[in-house]
Amino acid sequence: MNVVSPDLPVSPSPDVTPRPSVAVWPWPIALGLLTIFGLLSALLGQHGIWLALSWVALSIPLIVTVACVLRAWWRTPSVKGGQS
Repeated sequence: MNVVSPDLPVSPSPDVTPRPSVAVWPWPIALGLLTIFGLLSALLGQHGIWLALSWVALSIPLIVTVACVLRAWWRTPSVKGGQS
């Protein structure tokens, strides 16, 4: 029964199966490894291809972070009000 209107039955909550925690980790691990590679290549290789590889390897996590922040910022406001 519904508390607000006792005549209407309450609909059951939808079946939402949570994702296994393993499915969440591949991208953060990949970005972390890319960052470590970029830092090590910048530290150990001062010239040539190592410099270019360090710039690329350190730019990709930054670009991904900015893209995710902008995507979250530009989403429509939630039903509760405000941006989430």
